[in-house]
Amino acid sequence: MKRIVTVQDISCVGKCSLTVALPIISAMGVETAIIPTAVLSTHTMFSEFTCKDLTDQVEPITAHWKREKLDFDAIYTGYLASEEQIELLKKMFADFKTEKNLIVVDPAMADNGKLYPAFDEKFAKKMAELCGCADMILPNITEASFMTGIEYREKYDEAYVKEMLLALAKLGAKTVILTGVSFKEGTTGVMGYDSVTGEFHYYCHTKHAKSYHGTGDVFSSTFVGAMMNELNWKEAIKIAADYTAECIYVTMNDKDGCWYGVNFETAIPGLLKALDK
Repeated sequence: MKRIVTVQDISCVGKCSLTVALPIISAMGVETAIIPTAVLSTHTMFSEFTCKDLTDQVEPITAHWKREKLDFDAIYTGYLASEEQIELLKKMFADFKTEKNLIVVDPAMADNGKLYPAFDEKFAKKMAELCGCADMILPNITEASFMTGIEYREKYDEAYVKEMLLALAKLGAKTVILTGVSFKEGTTGVMGYDSVTGEFHYYCHTKHAKSYHGTGDVFSSTFVGAMMNELNWKEAIKIAADYTAECIYVTMNDKDGCWYGVNFETAIPGLLKALDK
């Protein structure tokens, strides 16, 4: 059995971050260790949420793992709350990187042309440094804009996306995957670039009318799980994109569906069937 570790926060209610990553990747047959960077009562779309920062636990946890001689087939990072946490993850990458394992960074910090309220452009540059230490990165267009300095656009063409992918690859990751890419109204998709082969690849599907918090975490977690099931990155983005779209669809059509996240749980059987094909 493959074993990965994912490093991000826990929102106790809200279907994002670790409460998404842990069940999805585990369901895909991969042992999933965690390093929680913070514990929140809910995700940040709720009001008056509580938050306990766990930055001071990251180094003691990884030091213990080193003493135990633990290793991982992948290291996957999501939302990181501070520049200090980024620096700790750089050290962790150096300590646990091997010739065989995979480091995947989802630089979860921005969307719709804006950084999340807790972050500034200095943080974005630090995140770009972390992406440079990864094998694969999974930014959206807003995050890519802040990390590369390329102007954010709501309307764009394929040349713009390819320019952004090439600029992201210059940060250091071998495979760059840009999410939320749409070249046609009513569709959305994912475009990737392999800097070793020089290959671009685009996959799209119908865009649903509603959006939900946490779907980026669903995509990234499913992508990592697919990679650990010996799929290549092009196969993995299809599995992850289709599953994310299905999660949105079943939530939209559930009269009791919650507003704060998707019904990823009820869509897992379909994910596992797709994985077996």
